Amino acid sequence: MAVRDLIPRMRWRVPVARSESINPLAAFHEEMNRLFDDFWRDFDGIGSSLMPSSGFPRVEVIETERDVRVEAELPGMDEKDVDITLHNGILTIRGERLSASDDRHRRVSERYYGQFERRIVLPAEVEGDKVTASFHRGVLTVTLPKTAREVEDVKHIRINSK
Repeated sequence: MAVRDLIPRMRWRVPVARSESINPLAAFHEEMNRLFDDFWRDFDGIGSSLMPSSGFPRVEVIETERDVRVEAELPGMDEKDVDITLHNGILTIRGERLSASDDRHRRVSERYYGQFERRIVLPAEVEGDKVTASFHRGVLTVTLPKTAREVEDVKHIRINSK
């Protein structure tokens, strides 16, 4: 029995035709590659949330001419549960989200609980002593003003047509 016969398949999926290798080690290697490909394909785009570049909290980074603004979704949390630091151009948001209910009665949980830390590399040099943060309706907004040098360094380039 092949390993692929043990894996439940979705009905709409057509099996991939491939040549069976004579070498059992090569066949095992091909099968492992297929299993990993199928695993990530099953997420249909959701799998990107499992990659290290994403996580909790979800953030948006907005850059204007004068500042960089980071908005982080922290539903069900208070500002006292969150710690924000800025060091060497990296904004770090960390905290802990505690469960409000007892685990022994929980049958299904899709919510995130526990400690988290999210590091955002800032796209510009900012003035650390002028950073402000606000928290409203589960959204943390950190506003980081750019340095004067960063604002002045913007050069507009004219496009010549031929």
